Amino acid sequence: MSTPSLALALSFLSAFGRTPPSRPLRTLLRATGRRFNPPRREVLSSAAGPAVSAALANGVGSVAALATVHREKHRGRRPTLVLGGFVPDATEQVYLLRGYLSRQGSIYYLDYPRADFSAGLLAAQLDDLVETIVRHEGAPPVVVAVSFGAGAALDWLRRARLAGRPSPALAGLVLVSPVCCADDILPPGERRPTTLLGRALQPMLEAEGAATEAAVAKARQMFVRMFEAGARNRAALATLMTRVEFSELRAAVLGTIAGISSAGALARVRSMREMASPASYLTPELLPLTEVPVLVLYAEKEDTVIAEGSPARAALQQACTRFFPEGVCRVVRSPRGEPVQHASLIFHAEDFLPHFSRFYRDVKNFRPALTT
Repeated sequence: MSTPSLALALSFLSAFGRTPPSRPLRTLLRATGRRFNPPRREVLSSAAGPAVSAALANGVGSVAALATVHREKHRGRRPTLVLGGFVPDATEQVYLLRGYLSRQGSIYYLDYPRADFSAGLLAAQLDDLVETIVRHEGAPPVVVAVSFGAGAALDWLRRARLAGRPSPALAGLVLVSPVCCADDILPPGERRPTTLLGRALQPMLEAEGAATEAAVAKARQMFVRMFEAGARNRAALATLMTRVEFSELRAAVLGTIAGISSAGALARVRSMREMASPASYLTPELLPLTEVPVLVLYAEKEDTVIAEGSPARAALQQACTRFFPEGVCRVVRSPRGEPVQHASLIFHAEDFLPHFSRFYRDVKNFRPALTT
């Protein structure tokens, strides 16, 4: 029997997966692999960990404010812990980068609660979770934190410093389009928001009490529009994922947006309002935040979310190595003429992947210190 040709194999895969023959081979292979071997995630709970138990006992948030942690077990030696932004959940945030991350090791996803949020309790969960990962995996994780999640990660490291504790045991840290505080969206002295996110969140940021349902509904609509805007280029989208994959992803993202209650949305915004800008970290007591490799990535077109006068962006771009001695700050650009948008790990995954690949090689060659 003759050996089947590659063209014949691709034709079969295209017909089976209902994908056009022009779709890149990597997309076909990923979609086929996902179809026959879907991600297997188990739910973990760090609620019983010592840091969380102490936080709850001290009134730092309630059980309703605990995040949900999912784990995908993989054979690699370098686990990854993912923190998403306001939306989508972490499990959708790295949808197209998951294949790369799974080759490095197990992936842990931290999804924020839908009806509440507490930055202090989240920091305690991260303390317990990192210890759990080191114990189960035999190695510290790389933390990949996106947008609001990047601000939460910095707040976590800051809390450890303020408490006089060693920095958490990490192998590395990736901050994608970090939104670190309310001033990144509404800089001091700016009367009218210049960003789409600023206009949507201003009523919630300035609310003394509970935000109105109308304000929360407006924010939901904005997040839906931001996601749908990324999907308008159907030709480009067809090279990234199959129709089935996009339908699955879209349903998950829109479900997350709709599922966050008004109280939960306001709690997230309130936490962002209470976070200190990294510009205020510049003291010997707080810096460096960690001495492991750190990669800060801003998109070339951040202006729908991060204001031009963002103090955090200025601080991280101008003084990155003061925060992180092994840190670098880069701008992600696209050679295809379509500017990379804020935290666009889905629609510009190909533009982010080379930065991730280089960083994980750097982490592999770096011997992380477990204490600082």
